[in-house]
Amino acid sequence: MLHRASAALTAATALTLSSAAPPGGHPGGGAMPDDPEHTDVEVHDPSAVAAGDETWVFGSHLSAASTEDFITWEQEANLPTPENPLFDDVTTELAETFAWAETDTLWAPDVFQLADGRYAMYYNACEGSSPRSAMGIAVSDDVDGPYEDQGIILRSGHREGEGPAEDGTPYDAAVHPNVVDPDIFRDAEGTLWMVYGSYSGGIFILELDEETGEPLPGQGYGKHLMGGNHSRIEAPSMMHDPETGYYYLFTSFGGLSADGGYTMRVARSTSPDGPFYDAGGRRMDEVAADPRAPIFDDESIEPFGTVVMDGFQLSADAAGVDPQSVQDLGYVSPGHNTTFRDPETGRMELIFHTRFPGEGERHQVRTHRMQMTADGWPVAAPLQESGEPMEKVLRPGVPGEYELVAHSREISAEPAPTRTVTLRGDGTIVDAAGEAVGSWRLQAQNRAVITLDGVEHDGIFAEQVDPAGGDPAVTLSVLSEGGDALWGVRTTSD
Repeated sequence: MLHRASAALTAATALTLSSAAPPGGHPGGGAMPDDPEHTDVEVHDPSAVAAGDETWVFGSHLSAASTEDFITWEQEANLPTPENPLFDDVTTELAETFAWAETDTLWAPDVFQLADGRYAMYYNACEGSSPRSAMGIAVSDDVDGPYEDQGIILRSGHREGEGPAEDGTPYDAAVHPNVVDPDIFRDAEGTLWMVYGSYSGGIFILELDEETGEPLPGQGYGKHLMGGNHSRIEAPSMMHDPETGYYYLFTSFGGLSADGGYTMRVARSTSPDGPFYDAGGRRMDEVAADPRAPIFDDESIEPFGTVVMDGFQLSADAAGVDPQSVQDLGYVSPGHNTTFRDPETGRMELIFHTRFPGEGERHQVRTHRMQMTADGWPVAAPLQESGEPMEKVLRPGVPGEYELVAHSREISAEPAPTRTVTLRGDGTIVDAAGEAVGSWRLQAQNRAVITLDGVEHDGIFAEQVDPAGGDPAVTLSVLSEGGDALWGVRTTSD
C-alpha cells in the first residue's frame, strides 16, 4: 500500500500562536524595519512557536528557521543527522522511534511552550509506504535546544503479533489514524489539546496533561474529527478567534508533491473537539474516501471544506513586477499551514510551505495576511506579507481591470483558473469582451461583496504592497456561501 508519493516528502503540522504574546518586531506587535528584505528558508510543513522577540518554525527532516518579522528569515537547522543542533545526537536519542517507524528521517514536528516555560517538541517519524509511525515528546529549556527525549506517546501501524493499537483493538489503517502531524493548542478555558493525523483513519483530537504534555489516559487515539478510508486529508492546525468565538481547523487536502494537488481548507466549530462544519454546512466528521473506490480516492472528499488556497499562477502584469519574478506570483501545492494571531490586535497570518511553477519540488516558507469575512470565515490576502499595512480602499480606488483566481476544489496539479474582468465605476463587472458578468459593492470596514456569474461572494478589498516589486496593488479576497475562494489583483485602474 503506497501511503505517500515519497517518504522523503513529508506530511504536515501546525501551531496557532493564540496563547503566546507577539514579539516586538512581529506584524502588529511593534516597529518594522525601514526597508525589510525578504529572505527565504526551506522548512517543509512549518509549525510556529513564539520565543522572546523571535518566531521559530519547525518542519520535517528536523528543519527549523527563525524570524523577527515574517520577512527576514534565518535557517537554523536541517536534516536528522548527528550534527543537527536541535539534539545532542538525534540518531541515537530517538533510536527507538526510528526503529519502530523503520526510517531514518523525521516528519513534521510541533513545538509548544508548556506551562512551566519549557519547550516541548512533539516529534514523529513514519515509514512512508504505510502508516507505521511513532510520536514522542522531547523537551528543552530553550527553543533552539538541545531537546531531550521523554519517550514515545503514540504508535500506529501495528502488525499481527505486535499487540493491539492504542484503543485496545487490532490496528485498522482505514479507521485508526497515522500518528503524525501533531498540533498542540489551548482552548479558551486553557485546556491543552492535540489535533493530529494523516490519511489512513483521518484527523483525531486528544486532551493532554497540563504538566507533562502527554495524552490523558483512557482516550485511545482520541476523538475522530474528519477523514478516513485513506482519504488524502492531513496537516491539522487549530486557531481560536475570540472575536467570532469559533475554533478554526485548517487541513490540507490532496498530495504534497508538485503533482499532488495540495489545497488548504478550513472548517469551524464552537467547541475544540467539534463537530466541525464548513461554510456550506457540511459536517466534516462525515468526510471520508469511498471504500469501494481505489485507494486515495479524492473525488469523495473534494466537495468538503471551506477553500483557503489552491495552486495558482498570476501573470507578471498582476502586480506590475519584472517577468523574471513571476514565480513569486504563483504557487504549486501550497499547504501544511500554521497560523499566527496577535492576541492584542487580532491580526492573523497564514504561514505555509509551497512549491513553485516549473521548479519541481523546490519549496519555501510563505506568509499571507488573513482577515475575517462578515460571516466569520478567514480569507487569505492574494499577495504575500510585505511588512506594510493592508490599507483600506475608498470606493473611487476600486474600479479597474482585475486578474481573478477562482481557487478550485478539484484536487489536481492544474493551477486554479484565472480570468480578466473589469470592475466599473457604476458597480457592474464586465468580462474581457465587455459582457456583463456581475456586480460589486464596497461596504463599511472594507467589506467586498462580489457577485460573479450569479454567485455572491463576501470578503475584503485592500491595498497591498507586493514584496516582489512594483507599485501597491488593490486586491480582493472573497468567499462564496458554499465556501469557494476567489481572489483578485487589480492590473490597471479604470
